[in-house]
Amino acid sequence: MVEYSMSFELPEECISPDDARRRFIWMPDSTVDSFVSTLLPRHEALGPSLGALGPVTEANVDLVRLAVMVYAADRSTRRQVGSATWSRRDLSLDVPVSDPSKWELVRAQLQGLLGFLSGDTWTLNFHKAAAPDEQVQKHRFAGAKRVVLLSGGADSAVGALLSRYELAEAQHVLISHVGLTTLAPVQQRVAQRIGELIEGPTQFHQQIHFSRHVAQYEGTRFPDETSTRTRSLLFLAFGLAVASIDGLPLWIPENGFASLNLPLTADQRGSVSTRTTHPLFLEQLAVIASAAGAHAQIENPLSGMTKGEMFRRVSELVGQDAASDFLSSTHSCGHTGHRALKISPLTHCGVCFGCLLRRASFLASGVKDRTDYLSARTADRPDDYLRSKTMEPSLRAFLARGLRSNDLASLTLPATYSTATARDICGRAVAELELLFP
Repeated sequence: MVEYSMSFELPEECISPDDARRRFIWMPDSTVDSFVSTLLPRHEALGPSLGALGPVTEANVDLVRLAVMVYAADRSTRRQVGSATWSRRDLSLDVPVSDPSKWELVRAQLQGLLGFLSGDTWTLNFHKAAAPDEQVQKHRFAGAKRVVLLSGGADSAVGALLSRYELAEAQHVLISHVGLTTLAPVQQRVAQRIGELIEGPTQFHQQIHFSRHVAQYEGTRFPDETSTRTRSLLFLAFGLAVASIDGLPLWIPENGFASLNLPLTADQRGSVSTRTTHPLFLEQLAVIASAAGAHAQIENPLSGMTKGEMFRRVSELVGQDAASDFLSSTHSCGHTGHRALKISPLTHCGVCFGCLLRRASFLASGVKDRTDYLSARTADRPDDYLRSKTMEPSLRAFLARGLRSNDLASLTLPATYSTATARDICGRAVAELELLFP
């Protein structure tokens, strides 16, 4: 078991490198802080809170602290053991919260939910932490009717566009988590374009830069695990923090097929594929967080649509040309490794599952795809790199054998989501994917 803790002050004595790797420090002083964050206060404080976002409720501050620890531990514990690249890890967290008794009531359920999300075994312990002595900033989002997570991907972009259209004269808040800094301009351009395409009041757009430093303040380097299946919990916690101020619903938009995490092959079951918006995860997180006193009204407005249907809806709202420009400007690729080849990480590989689904969705919707795919280049194409990343063989094999009952049985659906509904949306998505290989 790997044990982690988090403190809001420096340790009084020197600690060993092993202890340094397992203790996260969250302080206003960037020279000693374990995190890179725009949330750290710019004034003297006893410890960090979310005051920079406004009067976030106490329990939602706790939820962010939990999510930060989960994310940091996930990033700092390697999965690879020997030749195995997806080992199950045993992780223990000591989480500082305002009222441990409330979180103890849901501890077992939280541990199970984290296991579902990341594929690991989690042990949670809670201890009381004094509220930070921090000035809470003025509520900048007053009057908003909804909070929408905007990652810069196509799904979140469509969700934000539909939210603005639906709300008409009312405002919403777009929340973006910036991990990879190169995504920040993409998020900004998408938000700006939504405001131009759909008439309405000025949008609120809050980008939150939050990631873990590569090393502690005294030089000890953290191990680096890149799978980070728990990043979605951090994103949701940030969104719910803002939503908690006025008790607003939080939208986390993703097409229904991707949310279900349908395995293409037998070795891609469970958390080997992301469960970011899986209906069971979202439903259980809302129940558990609410039981602990946090605001947790979470909705996926695109759960009943395929990605192609989403693209078609955008075209209906803004026209073919505008839809092409808007959707092509989003970022859906699951790989950033081509940075090592001196290729921008914003360039789409064209062969990961995210890119394949994106390509199929453009075809299904009839919207012109203007995305720059590495796989479509005729010169300077990194063929060896693409062969190491491609999901085309798995997708072709899946489409050749067809959707099976066992696939649906593996989805771990909540009681509120019928197998018939899953079969219907998967069938429609499969029909779109088949357009890739006529």
